This record gives sequence, C-alpha cells and structure tokens, in this order.
Amino acid sequence: MDTTFLLNGESVTLTGVGPTVTLLDWLREVRGLTGTKEGCNEGDCGACTVMVTDGQGARALNACILFLPQLHGKAVRTVEGMSSPDGTLHPVQEAMIEHHGSQCGFCTPGFVVSMATAHVNRDQNHDDALAGNLCRCTGYAPIVRAAQAAFEHDVPAWIKDDVATLKAPALSLSGPVHVPQSTDELADLYARRPEATLIAGATDVGLWVTKQLRQLDEVIFLNQCEDMARIEQTPDGLRIGAGVTMDRVLKAVQGKYTSYAEMIRRYGSAQVRAAATIGGNIANGSPIGDNPPPLIALGATLHLRYRETRREMPLEAFFIEYGKQDRHPGEFVEAVTIPDQPDRMQVYKLSKRFDQDISAVCGAFNIAVEDGVVSQARIAFGGMAGVPKRAEAVEAALLGHPWTDDALVRAWDAWEQDFAPLSDMRASAEYRIFAARNMLSRYLLNDLGAQTSVLEVQA
Repeated sequence: MDTTFLLNGESVTLTGVGPTVTLLDWLREVRGLTGTKEGCNEGDCGACTVMVTDGQGARALNACILFLPQLHGKAVRTVEGMSSPDGTLHPVQEAMIEHHGSQCGFCTPGFVVSMATAHVNRDQNHDDALAGNLCRCTGYAPIVRAAQAAFEHDVPAWIKDDVATLKAPALSLSGPVHVPQSTDELADLYARRPEATLIAGATDVGLWVTKQLRQLDEVIFLNQCEDMARIEQTPDGLRIGAGVTMDRVLKAVQGKYTSYAEMIRRYGSAQVRAAATIGGNIANGSPIGDNPPPLIALGATLHLRYRETRREMPLEAFFIEYGKQDRHPGEFVEAVTIPDQPDRMQVYKLSKRFDQDISAVCGAFNIAVEDGVVSQARIAFGGMAGVPKRAEAVEAALLGHPWTDDALVRAWDAWEQDFAPLSDMRASAEYRIFAARNMLSRYLLNDLGAQTSVLEVQA
C-alpha cells in the first residue's frame, strides 16, 4: 500500500512498506532520525514520543507501537522537527536549556515532543501530559518548570503550518492490507476476511509485533472509519463508537461520571490514551482491562455487527471465559451505550504505580440507596477472575438492607462466592479478596461523608 504523510513539514510517500513496520524503526533505520529513542518498545517510557497532527488536532503518540499505515494523511513531528528550518529552537527547547531539564539526555527528546504537543494544545496540566515520559536522572521539577516557562510563548508558525499543509490523497492498497473508510465497508470486508487482525490504536497489537515478534498475515486498519469514532447522546444514553480514543472518552464522561473519568486519567499515559480505543479495550477481553468494570457497573450495552445484522447484549454477557468472548467470526464491536443515570459510581484502581500501570484489582461500585436502604447495586471487578465480572452474590447480600456497617458484615462471605482470584506477580489471591472487601468499605465511608482519598496524607 502507499502511505502519504508529512514528516517535519516534508511530504513523504511510502510504497510497498510492510503493514506492521513501526514508525520508530522506520525513522531510525531508514530516515536516520535517531533523536526518537527506543527505550521500552512497548509504549511505557515515552522516549519514542512523536507529535501526530490531523483534523482533530495534535497528539503525542508512541512511535514504537505506531504502524506506518496509521499515519496516512497526517503530519508527524519528531524532535528534529521541533526547531524551525532556519534552526530557531522551539520555546520548549529553549526552556529546557534555561531550566537545566536534561542530564544524560536519553529521555529528553521524548519530553520535548510531549511538552511541545501540550504547548500547541494550550494544555497546562503538565503532570498528566508528562506522566508517560520517564526520567531517571534529572527529576521532574526542572522539566515542569521548563514546561511552565514555555507556555508563556506563542506556538511557532512552523508547527501551526502542519494543519494548513495537510492533504491526504486516496489510499492505494495492495496485498493483505485493508483500510475501510466506513463501518459499512468494514462489515462487508471483515465478513469476507474474518481471519484478519483488526487494528485500531495498536496499543495492544503493537506489542504482538515488538515483543512477541508475531507476523500478522492480514490486517484491517480501523482508523479511517470516522463513523466508528462518534460520540452521540441518544434516548438510550451516551453511545460511544468503538473507535473513540480514550482521551475523548475521558472528556465525554468527565461531567457525567467523575470517578470513572478519574480512573481514565490514570489509564496508560497521554500517549496511550490518544491511541487506545474503547472498543479495542473491550474486544480483547482482558481480565484486567480497566474499562469493562465501570461500564458493567453502569449497566452498559454492547453493540455488535456482522454485515447488516446487529445485536446487543449487556456488556458483562460478552465475556464468557478467559480468552473467549461472545463474538462470532467476522463480527466486530461497533459501539457501547451507557444509560443515563445519577452519578453514584466510584471506581477504585489498585496498582503498584499510581499512574500508567496495569491494575492488580479494579473495582467499580454503583449503589443506589433510598431511605437508608440499598435499592439497587451493580458491582464489577477486573483482576478478580478470568474475565471482568459482576459481584452478584455481594449485590444480593446488600439489596433490601440498611446501608450501614452491617452491610459489610452481610457481604463478607459473599466475596468468595463471587470470586476465586489467582495469585500472580501483581498480587496474591488473598490480597485481592482483602482489597475488594476494603473497596466496598471505602465506598460506604465515602457515601456517608468520610474522607477516603488515598492521596490525602495526614500526620
């Protein structure tokens, strides 16, 4: 296939490049742009961060798990493209020098690109913007000071010019690479090619290539299906297309379900959230995916499609057992709908690192209380079974009873009816059950007005 994009202001057309060649490898090995570093090669460290701009704006992305066909019609800026053609430094680069934001320098290019992306987006939440960039020697204080200082300067003209220059020719396809332009095209194509691998953000599939060294025989890229990336308010609730990236999901639920939004803020990094899709997180069926527990607790409906046939199901019914979902060959996740409701949900993500880490346990609690009695309860967990799973025995132990400390006692034995978790490198089975019980206690205390934030430390 032919892929055309802007690279540091220059139009590039690639012909015959393999569909799973990463931008990182191509930049370093073909173009000689070695400022983009290879660190973890799995989207965690941020050393490979590049700025990618399209009609929706600029995003910081991890080049190590970004395949070249995903760049068609977009503009890419590496650290070499942050300065102007005449050598004038970007305000972020100037500020990093002035505030001594670099020591060994290995991580510095990724930091510069992440900071420049936040700069062009006028984003002053530097802690979040830099959570996906790891530094082991300078420390973050001088880097954050540099980001703050750079914010006072205008976005350079050569960065602004990328949007005006973007022109995307029609895709030229050949071989086992498919880029449908709509869900209708996808439905027909995937029904005929059910063995193909669907690639949306590649935050999961990218690791198949970089870590497992898997060869993908046939791939279908979903990033051109704009109708799959819509968010709509419908009579049934908030419908989120499967192709909506997690940074946009965060904005969509921020004013509706604040605890869910806060969990998403800790989901991966800015780079990962700008690439990962809600449909991909659901469809891969991971027992530790962070979206299914809150979505299940909210009573979300999953929408599936095969050709012109669509079906719906409660999200929890999609997960059958580890590695198995209720999805037929050629059928794909099209959207998920969250029914409108008062925000009584709390999501608790337990992980070794606070930011950008995989959950040991993720619990979501959505409990309604009327006249001091539990009238509705939906509780769901990730990391407690082979699939994301509701705590139905715990829910039953709570329903119809007073919402007091006695509720914790009534539910005590029910936890082990619902879950028999495994012990692994993240947590033991005993610890997971203990943590789940404590999360219910935390929800009750929070609901009764107690201060329960784990970020508040008092002597």
